[in-house]
Amino acid sequence: MRAVAISNADTDHARDLIDQMHRLRARIFGGRLGWNVQIEEGRELDEYDRLGPTYILAVTPSDTVVGCARLLPATGPTMLEWTFPQLLDGRKLRTHRGMIEASRFCVDTTANSAVSSRTLHQATLTLFAAVIDWSMANDYREIVMATDVRFERILQRAHWPMRRLGEVRLIGETISVAGTLPADRISFEKVCPPGYVSEFGARAAVAA
Repeated sequence: MRAVAISNADTDHARDLIDQMHRLRARIFGGRLGWNVQIEEGRELDEYDRLGPTYILAVTPSDTVVGCARLLPATGPTMLEWTFPQLLDGRKLRTHRGMIEASRFCVDTTANSAVSSRTLHQATLTLFAAVIDWSMANDYREIVMATDVRFERILQRAHWPMRRLGEVRLIGETISVAGTLPADRISFEKVCPPGYVSEFGARAAVAA
């Protein structure tokens, strides 16, 4: 399992990984979770994919994408302020240059990979570590997101708890919440799974 960051899919390999990611998102968000998302030809995309995000991918040795997250600077258009402002309880998001928004977190938990001793799927921990790793390498120190309480519990189990920015709200059929997460060395070391490898960041090597 390795972590990959793609900001510009300018090679056939990168384009293949991004295509796999959109198909994974369709299966997870549109299929398993039943979210009201736009799916075309088996791929899930939205308007934020057109804003030049960085995608963080968890990739198996056979080049199969089993986890993904999308990162966009919080100083620009954000999903939290544009799509889910009700999660801020009427307040403005206090953005700064060191804040980045994470969205579209998903993991294929049926994939054939090892489960860590913390009972969280290897791909999930790889993805968490990679998001922190990439953020630190690019001078971001805080991550903001809109998510659901199920994912919030996963973060807590990974010892990377989210600080809520507002009350829990029911959006459609999803119990949702907004919050921030630290992107720092302490958090990275807590979530980093054995054998973590990234192609970027301060730790582009097997973790100790």
